[in-house]
Amino acid sequence: MVNKNIVIIGAGYAGVHAAKKLARKFKKDDSVSITLIDRHSYHTMMTELHEVAAHRVEPDAIQFDLRRLFKRTKVNLVTDNVTHVDHDTKTVKTEHGEYDYDYLILGMGGEPNDFGTPGVKEHAFTLWSWEDAVKLREHIEKTVAKAATVRDDKKRRAMLTFTVCGSGFTGIELVGELVEWKERLAKNNKIDADEITLYVVESAPTILNMLERRDADKAEAYLNKKGVKILKESPIVEVHENEVVLKNGEKLPTYTLAWTAGVQANSDTKDYGMEQARTGRLKVNEYMESEQYKDVYVVGDLTYFEEEPGKPTPQIVEAAEQTGVTAAKNIIADIKDEEKVSYDGKYHGIMVSIGARYGVANLMGMHLSGWFSNFVKHMVNLYYFFGIYSGYYMVRYVQHEFFHTKDKRNIFRNFFSRYGNVLWSLPLRIFVGGFWINEGAAKLWGEEIWGQVTSSFKDIPLLFRGIGEDSWLLSTTSKMPFSWLQDATSAATDATSGATDAAATEWAEPILSEMPGWFAWIMEIMMPTTEVAVFMQKIVVFIEIGIGLAIIFGLFTWLANAASVGFLAMFTLSAMLGWDQVWALPGSIALMNGSGRTFGLDYWVIPFIQKKLSRFWYGKEQSLYQDK
Repeated sequence: MVNKNIVIIGAGYAGVHAAKKLARKFKKDDSVSITLIDRHSYHTMMTELHEVAAHRVEPDAIQFDLRRLFKRTKVNLVTDNVTHVDHDTKTVKTEHGEYDYDYLILGMGGEPNDFGTPGVKEHAFTLWSWEDAVKLREHIEKTVAKAATVRDDKKRRAMLTFTVCGSGFTGIELVGELVEWKERLAKNNKIDADEITLYVVESAPTILNMLERRDADKAEAYLNKKGVKILKESPIVEVHENEVVLKNGEKLPTYTLAWTAGVQANSDTKDYGMEQARTGRLKVNEYMESEQYKDVYVVGDLTYFEEEPGKPTPQIVEAAEQTGVTAAKNIIADIKDEEKVSYDGKYHGIMVSIGARYGVANLMGMHLSGWFSNFVKHMVNLYYFFGIYSGYYMVRYVQHEFFHTKDKRNIFRNFFSRYGNVLWSLPLRIFVGGFWINEGAAKLWGEEIWGQVTSSFKDIPLLFRGIGEDSWLLSTTSKMPFSWLQDATSAATDATSGATDAAATEWAEPILSEMPGWFAWIMEIMMPTTEVAVFMQKIVVFIEIGIGLAIIFGLFTWLANAASVGFLAMFTLSAMLGWDQVWALPGSIALMNGSGRTFGLDYWVIPFIQKKLSRFWYGKEQSLYQDK
């Protein structure tokens, strides 16, 4: 097969999906090379920009390093700015290189559309990139901090007025986050939260016009309830540093305008010599292939393909992903000389989060609002990580959205927040660890010797004189109450002995009087003979001591406590655990909270392992990529 070079420009939703699809298909085909070029070394989760801008999550929560996404694939990464595409020579030129292509995918996405409104470029903030989100966030924090010291009431009110132009996805989601953030902003700067005013300015007579009115009206009612002022049929005609001018001549004093009024195709494509449609989008056929140039595909927000007369492909994430996959499928079909497939957009609905705890959605005709709407949105976002085959960033998403938020800014409020003080878990860690050392030591030295040692310090030397005759290490019969391992005459006696040995005392009756039949069936498969059972009970001695030491010293505490939970559950089902010991089960669960990072070895060990494993598996993150 003749070598084929596939070049993808843009690591957005469409570009990443296309690259993943191609990389998996040609994984073992050395005749096909895939190069992904982007001006950044990371992929941005664009749908969550508002969360960064309004400080719900940290900036790195939505920034996915491309090396981590494409490590162990054949995709070559290039961090560079594309300056020109030469269709005649089939060459992509960048600021620092030149790349020949047989197939080209253009997926640079869109950019904000200011509709030529004077002052927007100079004085407004956009929300279309990771940099935009960080810039807006920093501006809001600095503006509120400065306003808190301003004595001029008029200027202070203007500085504490935050205005969002546009009531689509981005605008409403941003103002929803600002509603929840303003309490913290006020508290940090010692002002009254009521001083902070939020506006949504919309030129149309209604908001959220991509939704059915019943859903949009719920969103509007929620925003009104939260004190957001919504100005409809109020186009902004001019923007100044400290005010915006509406079409009716009214002036709205504000030092912060977030412009989310529209989107257009990436202006870089103007020099690519390709036919454009509305807002600069590039015309393609049903295969996502350029109508002018063979082997040039356009995906994502750049695409202009009318699925129905006058109805182009929507500029949403689902469409971006599906156009990217369609382009990849057709490149594969062309290389393999197979029939191409037409684009068939399947859109499952629209979801809008209005802060962390409220949202509205229309999923295939099912109308959702409130908590459940945002829950479904999280599930959809988690599903997205399956699409890009990134378990790492799926876990990171869960951490950032559910465990690392503050001020009740997630759907579970603060119940799952990781920002609790685990210092107070230390006493529990010592007790649970001590419980397991006591259990294991009683089995190792035998109950008689261990009982003497724990009752008097003067008997500690007994530990150095050898193990007792009742030690589990010397036993040749099973001490566990498994009837199939014992004869009928000794079963009852051994069962009682087993329960006592497991508990190391006779303080309480077992929780279960006998082993459930289904569990006995499992145990019989695992330990069919006395020899296997005796071997396993000897291993258990050292596992119990190991669990105890790990918990006390805070080493791998999550794993150690998970093992603790498992063993306690097994002992309970085996009718070996007494009521006096059941406290250790919830205690072990409670310690699965990162407790080892406070006065424990996990403080050093876990970050070290994470760093080394990350470097080994994903490679080193870089600000610039130049694969060859």
